[in-house]
Order: sequence, then C-alpha cells, then structure tokens
Amino acid sequence: MKPLIEIDHLSYQLPKSDKDHFRILKDINFSVQEGEFIALIGANGSGKTTLARHMNALLMPTSGNVLINGMNTRNQQFRHQIRSEVGMVFQQPEDQIMATIIEEDVAFGPENLCRLPKVIREQVDDALAVVNMQEQRNRQSHLLSAGQMQRVALAGVLAMQPRCIILDEATAMLDPKGRNDILARMEALNRMGITVIFITHFMEEVMLAQRVLLLNHGELIFDGKPQTLFTDDALLDAGGLEKPAAVRFYQCFPALFPGISDPVTDRNKLFDSITAYTGVRSEIIEIPFTAKEKTASEIEIRDLSHTYMAGTPFAHLSLRSITMDVQKDIPHGLIGATGSGKSTLLQHLNGLYRPQSGTIRVGPFDLNAASLDVKALRRYAGMVFQNPESFFFEQYVGDEIAFGPKQIFGPLNLRENVMRAMELVGLDFFTYKDRVVSTLSGGEKRKTALAATLAMNPSMLILDEPTAGLDPLSRKNLLSTLHRLQIQGVQIVISSHNMEDISEIAQNVTVLAKGTSLTTLPVDQLFADQSLSKETGMEPPAAWQLAQSLRKKGWPISYQANTIQAIINETSAAINRGEQ
Repeated sequence: MKPLIEIDHLSYQLPKSDKDHFRILKDINFSVQEGEFIALIGANGSGKTTLARHMNALLMPTSGNVLINGMNTRNQQFRHQIRSEVGMVFQQPEDQIMATIIEEDVAFGPENLCRLPKVIREQVDDALAVVNMQEQRNRQSHLLSAGQMQRVALAGVLAMQPRCIILDEATAMLDPKGRNDILARMEALNRMGITVIFITHFMEEVMLAQRVLLLNHGELIFDGKPQTLFTDDALLDAGGLEKPAAVRFYQCFPALFPGISDPVTDRNKLFDSITAYTGVRSEIIEIPFTAKEKTASEIEIRDLSHTYMAGTPFAHLSLRSITMDVQKDIPHGLIGATGSGKSTLLQHLNGLYRPQSGTIRVGPFDLNAASLDVKALRRYAGMVFQNPESFFFEQYVGDEIAFGPKQIFGPLNLRENVMRAMELVGLDFFTYKDRVVSTLSGGEKRKTALAATLAMNPSMLILDEPTAGLDPLSRKNLLSTLHRLQIQGVQIVISSHNMEDISEIAQNVTVLAKGTSLTTLPVDQLFADQSLSKETGMEPPAAWQLAQSLRKKGWPISYQANTIQAIINETSAAINRGEQ
C-alpha cells in the first residue's frame, strides 16, 4: 500500500545560515500509512514543529523530499491539495486564526475549498460542537484565552475534514477536561480512518499512541511502540523525557499489579488491579489534612470585576466579584477551566489592567491609588505571560533578556545578570545569546521570557502557564528553579492547567469558574472535594489518582504525598517495614 506520507532523507537548515546549530533536521527517514495514530515527541528544540511543517508543505527541505499521497511538496502546483489533505493545528493557535468572529474563522477553510453554504454551516456546527465552543461562536477571536484559541484553531482544521491531522501541542493550553475531550476526539477521528500525528510533552498522552517518533537534536532516534520506549531508560535520558507516573510506579512495584504484564495500558485498569494492603492500618489514613499556619497577606483582592469592551455590543464580563488572599511566603496556585479568567486576573497583579470595580493590594502597592507608581510595581511583581513570543522586544535572545534590567539598572553588571538568569532557566549563554528569537522553539521562547523576568530580580514572580510547551526535563528543571527562588524569598503566584505543576509548586490554591472565585484552600485538600473537581473540570493529576487508588486498597499513603516520588517512597517504606 502506498504510504500517505513519505519522508525521504529530509534535512533542513535555516536559510542563509552555515552554523551547525541552525541544522534543524538531519537526514530524517520514515513513512506514515493511512489511519495511523502517531505521537511525535522530543526535547525543546529537537525539530518537532519543523518536521510537522514539512508534512503540511509550509517548509521546503534543504535536501531530501517529502511526499504526501505521492505528491512532492517541492512541486508548487500540489501544495493547495496537500494542505487540504493534511490539516495542522499550530503551536501558537493565534497564528492561524484569520477572521474576527469565531464561526467565521472556522468557516474560512471550507469556504476556500469551495464547498456549498449548507455543507459549510453543517461542518462549522459539528466542529464547534467537538471543541465545545458553540456558545462562544459569535465572540471576537482576539478576546479569547489561549486555551480557547487552541479550540478554535482545531475546529477550523476539523471543518475541512482532512485525511490527516497534525496537532502541534494542541492540548498544551487546555484544562484537564478540555484536554481529555480533545484526546477522545483524536481517538474517535482515528477510528474513522483519519491519520493523526500529535506533538506532545505529556507522556501520559504518548501512551495513547500506536507508534512513537522520537527526535533528538534533529535526528530520528526512535520509531516504535510506546511500550518499547518506556522500558528503555537510556533512550528516555537521551531524549530528555520521563516515564508516565503510572509506568514509574509499576516498574518499582510490579508485584502489586497481579495480572498486568504491560504498564502501558489503560490507567484505570492498572490502578484497579493494585493488590490490597494486608498490614496494620496506619493512623496517617485517618488524618488526611494538616492545618497550615496563617501568615500575613501579600496580595489582597476584594470584589474585583472586569468587563472587556465595556459599553459595546461585544462586552464580555471576564471577572465577577473576585475575592482572594495570597499569604506571604506561601506559593499560591490559580486554577480553573479554559476561559475562567485566570490570565485576566494575573494581569491585574502587575498593573496591566487597573481595577474597574473592587480593590487590589500587591505587597506595598495600592492598585486603586491614582498615584500608583506602575513602573515600581512591575519591578516588584515580574510577570511571565502565557504567550511570551507576543511580548518580545528584541531580535536576539541576549538582547531580549537584557532589555528589562538595562532599563532599570543600566549597564552595570548587565552581562553577569543576563548570564545568571539564562543559567537559572537552562539556556547556555554562549549557545543562545546570539540566536534570533524567531528561530526558537516554543519551549525555548518560554525559557527566554522567564529569564528576561528573572534578570530584573523581582520580589514576586507571576507565572501564567509557565510549563506549557516545555519538555519533561525542562519542566523538572524549571520547577526546581521555582522551588529555589521561593526558598530565597521570592513570592510565587502560578496559574496552570497542569495539575502536577500545582501539586508540586503551590501550597494554597484559588479555584476560578466562569470568572468567579469559588474557594481558596490548601492544595492537599483540592482533589478530595469531588464535587469541586466535577464543577470545575479539574481532573486530579495522575500521581493523586494513584495515591487515592492505593488508599482505597488500604495502603498507608498520606494525603501530603502529592508527587509520584513521594508515593513511591511511602509505598517502599510500608513494604520495608514488613507490613505487606
């Protein structure tokens, strides 16, 4: 059978460059059959997005060839047909949103394929239903959250009904429920015969794939089944990856899973198979939560509301009477479904939005005061945006990171300050300082944005989805950096759809829903309230689900064990005590 996609000795180098680190892809060879379900993975900067754009004829090989259903992408007369057969959801969804109104944008592709108006309406309705954006169809697209933009971009591709869909981290900005909805839809489309290739940094998502392609520094180093990948420690280390939580636990304690020989299986089935604990029941199960000592408030918000485009037909109430306290020196998380108002709230904290109604105090700053020194506030409360590439000022990475501290502190110790900030986020100074920011991968752009903020030495660090787009190793290093900064006295406020991030960084968390603050509570109590999780769509992280499964079988796992390593340690301790 003729492959749908053939990659033949593909190499790609950035135009007008001769340095080796501008060789993005190096002699790639593989083929894709119709109906396959493939995960494309690798560390930040490994070439995943570049490879995906070759399969959609957006980039042309420096050498080698890319054939789509026998059509060579080098042949310009085939490109329109290729792009109708291979649809792509970009890493930055705003790059592919063309129209000002959501339903008009979703209709853009089918209209350009000259389909009948009745057919277009049906396809737009179906696509919006898939991504759960029917009620938002008449909103202006530029006012959407990043997660909502991802949904709209996916709907636009689905409406064209391509033979193959490539999703470049299409779930990175979505809340857990939205992510599960998209993954379920991807699997459903694949069962209908559509080829699906998805780029992801979520290893749990990789477990769903039939086949995995792993890139490392532009080279294809693995092409096979996820079961094989997750049992090869050397390969995972080489690719900067990690095992899913369930696989790590299974490989530590295989005897606890009778009847399971393959850890890359349905996670619920894996957890349900855990053998019952037969030792003496520990008191730690009877005392689920520990009280946290109250400290002074670093942030106080009272009855904050905000309306976008107030007084116009497009007015949208984003925040409704938000009340929230952030305790001093206690890292604080902010969670909620896509479009719940998290980014809007965070952008109030460093003065990008001023209160329309209600009051805000951030450290020593009264944001309602007419005399507010906004420049001083932003030195105090540094912010890393959800889409950092939209806020870059300079052409080169080193200059971008130096921009802020140069305005504040002048040239004194500027080079040393930039080097320190780049080291903190894992960017080698000499490798990256002269890189053009537009050539960076999505994850590298996030690291650059964080370094630019850290170089200004803020007292408070506000992070909006800081690990979205980061590979597992970069995410682990970033979380370690945030822990160190918190110990050094930097106040951390983090918004994330990644519940693992919240569990590992935050001690307290505020839950938003439809622009309203529902509650603030300790993070170890968050997922115990099943009604709250159901209301907000916040699925517990895999580690918490594993711990809960163990507790149901009687294992003495504390409620403070929020990470997979902590759960492994407590399980091992129970076994070593001879209780099992």
